[in-house]
Amino acid sequence: MEKVYVLDTNVLLHDPMAINAFHEHRVVIPMTVLEELDHIKDRRDKDVSREARIAINAIDKILFNASPKAIQEGVPIPSALGGEETGSLAIFPDQLINHDVPAPYLDGSQHQANDNRIINVALNLQVKNPNAYVCLVTKDINMRLKAKGSGLENVEDYRKDRVLEDIQYMAKGYEHLPGSFWSQVDKVDTLRDGGQTLHVLNREVLPKVHINEFLYDDSGFVSMVRSLDEEKLELLDLSRDQLMNQRMWGLSPRNFEQAMAFFLISRPHIDMTVLTGPAGSGKTLIALAYGLHAILEEKRFDKMIVARSTPPMAEDIGFLPGTEEEKMAPWLAAFEDNLEVLHGTDESPYSSIEYVKDKANIQFKSLNFMRGRSFNNAYIVIDEAQGLTQFQLKSIITRVGVNSKIVVLGNLAQIDNQYISPLTSGLTYLVEKSKNFEHAGVMHVNGIERSRLAAFAEENL
Repeated sequence: MEKVYVLDTNVLLHDPMAINAFHEHRVVIPMTVLEELDHIKDRRDKDVSREARIAINAIDKILFNASPKAIQEGVPIPSALGGEETGSLAIFPDQLINHDVPAPYLDGSQHQANDNRIINVALNLQVKNPNAYVCLVTKDINMRLKAKGSGLENVEDYRKDRVLEDIQYMAKGYEHLPGSFWSQVDKVDTLRDGGQTLHVLNREVLPKVHINEFLYDDSGFVSMVRSLDEEKLELLDLSRDQLMNQRMWGLSPRNFEQAMAFFLISRPHIDMTVLTGPAGSGKTLIALAYGLHAILEEKRFDKMIVARSTPPMAEDIGFLPGTEEEKMAPWLAAFEDNLEVLHGTDESPYSSIEYVKDKANIQFKSLNFMRGRSFNNAYIVIDEAQGLTQFQLKSIITRVGVNSKIVVLGNLAQIDNQYISPLTSGLTYLVEKSKNFEHAGVMHVNGIERSRLAAFAEENL
């Protein structure tokens, strides 16, 4: 059966390269979508306008040599790998739709014009192609409801960025093994590597674990997966007491998940650490404490770059006075709060904080100005990453230069982007795609360490 996918504007803003995601099928872009992209490309919101321009360029790259008739009928989409052609891309002139076609027709009033015109394209194609699977793809829930209510048989969310079917299966960075782990193991080779103890097992014992994942059982055994292949699994033996007694910049873990996060973030071979968890679990404090320790004590990095995802930022930042760092201050107050926690017991906390900010060369940056730059010898912290798309996170992580480390923080319960859910968040995508990379680590820090009121609110409100 021929499949025809009609794309809404928000799909192309969410993933500007979405036209390549439908394999051998036909992709139709209504003229109204091109008009909306044209308006959006000049917006003050740099993130959205940039993605609109990328989407326009991707469409133009396919259609620039085609005739008007070919564009309306469909132009082959080249394979992303440079091989054979895949599906086709067509522009539908929806301004020509009228009541002459025996299809449901939504009102084209100015208030609802754009959404209705896009739905009308799918309805029109459904009538003209009765033997085809015609589907509207949109991230707008209400638009999906309107389309179904108007008689459109097939309506879907954009799913290419969905790496999980259920968020509960997202990698946490650790696995609890009930009972005694060693009672389930028949054969093991134990080695010494310097001061470390390593256990080499058959992969069949733990077939689903990933690199840099922590394992612990009920009898006190704790380890981290140091390496693995199709046949063997190498575990680094750890001590629960040693993990709990770690200290970084005067900070000690207050629960076992924080202790594992301490150990993971301090590994020199790990270039990217992703810390997820609820508000108050200590993600930001751990990231900041290790950054100060690595820069001022270990001399590993020259500076700390702190950036945060803030949807209103792109519109409001220009109206605030001062430098980029001063403009970012209202959104990065959480880092100031955590610096106060680390230095609150000093004789002169304010002077200590200012000294540390200057000595560690802490720079507050807007994500809008990180693209196009490369950060070498830097410790980079991206906070509130749950509201970023996979495309946005990729464009940020590709900025990480030589001898740099990036820490990505996020809480999937606090997504404020209307088109992003926990399943489609760039943070979820990053966790699942990087969990098998030997130079990346993932940790879900679940214990809430703010107050009993904060714990109650997180669980019950």
